[in-house]
Parts: sequence; C-alpha cells; structure tokens
Amino acid sequence: MKSNALTPITINHRVKQVREALRLSQVQFSRVISLSSGYLAGVEVEKRKVNARLIKLISSSFKVSSEWLKTGEGEMFCQNPDEEFTKLVSLYRELAPEFQEYILKQIALLLEIQDKQNRKPL
Repeated sequence: MKSNALTPITINHRVKQVREALRLSQVQFSRVISLSSGYLAGVEVEKRKVNARLIKLISSSFKVSSEWLKTGEGEMFCQNPDEEFTKLVSLYRELAPEFQEYILKQIALLLEIQDKQNRKPL
C-alpha cells in the first residue's frame, strides 16, 4: 500500500512496516505476539482493527515505540533491532559448541510450548 496526500498511512500499515523491518513472515511475527497469523493478515489488509492490547504486545515484544505505532511520529524502534540481534549472535558465538547446541534445543522447546499455549481455547 502506497501512501499519498489522500491516503494516510494507517496504524494497520505501520504494523506491517514493523514486521517487514524485522524481516519476519506473518507466521513468525504472529507467533512471537501469540496471535493467529490469520488475524495478523486481517490487520495488515485493514479488515481487522488494531486495539490497545495488540499495540502493547508489538511494543513490548519488538521494542517498537507505541507512539510511532499509534501516530507514525518519532522513531519506529525504541532500540535498534539490528544492534540487539548482533549482541545476541556475538554472545552465542562465545559459547562452546555443546552449549550452542543446547541453546538451539531450548529455543525449539520454547517455540513448541508457545505453539501449544496458542492453540488452547480461550
């Protein structure tokens, strides 16, 4: 969606901008914020509204400025995500190979747990 003088960028479009800036698929992004990818797709095409809960989830999960999400003013990120990722990779590389393997297994287990929790009926 392109913006022009007649079509302002909406909060829904800013949600998509965040996801794209992080280079995440809708599935990956929605997993992190415990939301169905279908719901996220609806948000991105403006079929669903962005509520305060979703703003809070995105802001806290990805260090996105809630003010930027709401209004488009200021910087998108409170902290540069590339810096955080670089720090994470640097710390990971300092670990011995057996600990690197352990970390990867733990991340996989956490994702499984998160997926099971996301599938629970409300």
